[in-house]
Amino acid sequence: MGEQPAAGVPGPDAEPSPGAGLTAAATGSGAARPAYYAARPGRLRDWWTLLHPPYTAWHLSYVVIGASLAPHVTLQPLVAALIAFFLAVGLAAHALDEFHGRPLRTQIPGGVLLAVAAVGLAGAIGLGVAGVLRVGWVLIPFLVVGPVLVVAYNAELFGGIVHTDAGFAAAWGTFPLLTSYVAQTGALSAGSVLAGAAAFGLSAAQRSLSTPARLVRRRSTSVTGRITLADGEVLAIDADRLLGPLERALRAMSWSVVLLAAALAVARLG
Repeated sequence: MGEQPAAGVPGPDAEPSPGAGLTAAATGSGAARPAYYAARPGRLRDWWTLLHPPYTAWHLSYVVIGASLAPHVTLQPLVAALIAFFLAVGLAAHALDEFHGRPLRTQIPGGVLLAVAAVGLAGAIGLGVAGVLRVGWVLIPFLVVGPVLVVAYNAELFGGIVHTDAGFAAAWGTFPLLTSYVAQTGALSAGSVLAGAAAFGLSAAQRSLSTPARLVRRRSTSVTGRITLADGEVLAIDADRLLGPLERALRAMSWSVVLLAAALAVARLG
């Protein structure tokens, strides 16, 4: 998911970060954008960028995977869970992330971002309440923890204890998978917990790849260096050489998780 800078970052009216001056001439042909999926600046294109499409799809896939593990899969709670997590993660979390520090450099007004975050969280909570009425009290802890994770992670509350690699993996990997499973079954199982651990690992890998990529794209003004091979060949280092393997891996992983979720949905609901 999109992640903002460290605690104490300036608000949306602050000066641009050093990465805002990153140019293709200085760092490579594709490194000027704040993310590989970011569109050119523009009113509607800013909203595309704000959604972090590959990452949003990736983490919504955990919702589908969690539901697909249930002995009996029901479409209605699956759709409700997908909408709830899209509102909470795709909209609210990313709007709060952009409000704090403008990592994506969009021109969406700060008030609009806060309104989107509030509406997204309210919608997700409303769907969660409907889920509690259908499934029972077992969903209440998930209903409480979900909004807390969104706000605590993106606002770096509680001393930033949630805004860590482990916090990211638990909040955007394990949590949606387990919530979706419980929405189907009303209980956890050994299999769902193991799948939650797998989602944790995949999300931790995502964070390990995206963190250095964001460092280059958003906080660097130039990248220079060289690699001297054993045979004496010298390879120049620029932003594209650093970003290439990181972002190819992120693309491959995001597509793979989405396709896995789609395959499970087709197999269980087809």
